[in-house]
Amino acid sequence: MTATLPEEDLERHFEATIERDQRIEPRDWVPEGYRKTMIRQIAQHAHSEIIGMQPEGNWITRAPSLRRKAILLAKVQDEAGHGLYLYSAAATLGADRADLTDKLINGKQKYSSIFNYPTLTFADVGVIGWLVDGAAICNQVPLCRSSYGPYARAMIRICKEESFHQRQGFELLMTMMRGTEKQREMVQEAVNRWWWPSLMMFGPPDADSPNTAQSMAWKVKRHTNDELRQRFVDMSIPQAEALGVTFPDPDLKWNAERGHYDFGAVDWDEFKNVLKGNGPCNAQRVAHRRRAQEDGAWVREAASAHAAKKGS
Repeated sequence: MTATLPEEDLERHFEATIERDQRIEPRDWVPEGYRKTMIRQIAQHAHSEIIGMQPEGNWITRAPSLRRKAILLAKVQDEAGHGLYLYSAAATLGADRADLTDKLINGKQKYSSIFNYPTLTFADVGVIGWLVDGAAICNQVPLCRSSYGPYARAMIRICKEESFHQRQGFELLMTMMRGTEKQREMVQEAVNRWWWPSLMMFGPPDADSPNTAQSMAWKVKRHTNDELRQRFVDMSIPQAEALGVTFPDPDLKWNAERGHYDFGAVDWDEFKNVLKGNGPCNAQRVAHRRRAQEDGAWVREAASAHAAKKGS
């Protein structure tokens, strides 16, 4: 669809494509609001993958065995790849990766609040795999049907790999739960710390989410924040029972009338505080990313010079 048609015709074609549940592709005309929404969401997702390498990367040199080290290395490498897929998807909308990175390290774009919490023990590696990647799967599988084609296609591979990461995390925790009493205590303590931040990953309640309604109308999202959060809670309870751990929520109980688990109130003040940059590791995470960007400047310059030389 070329941009030579009147804008109202282009708008009607865009809306009809969405209504037919077809994909929007890079060649298609889109409203500026849609383009900005997609860049914001894809960039935030890409930033989250890249920043998300840090909490677990912190344990690569301290993994308790060669097998665990290899698993963790592979997972962190996968996360780097996810970030690259997503930055490439954002580029199809006209976004520049260097500009997106600048916005990240200058605090102008966000990443998932979950990555601003510390990994205090090796059990955290397993809990991140189980709960954090589990929450990511709940959120991201519907994005495989997102209305923007490059994003939806990138999500297919990302979700397959995230699913594997979740199984790896659960296997690690199951191994630790079969170990010593101290190991079991370590797992439970990690679960206690990560449960509530995992529920925050889905974003604020629907009533307080400024972008959900429009994203649902454009079929960027297929489910609301609260719907996805409930799905995650329902999925996690039987897994916790199989593992032998409990969640730190006295209000957690089955509601036969609703057909879902009830759960306690999330501390949204904490969520907002972390998003504002006041979480336990916000400054550390961004500073590390900034150093990596600065340290890699010579590599980017050399690659650009080499490409220019080959092209001349």
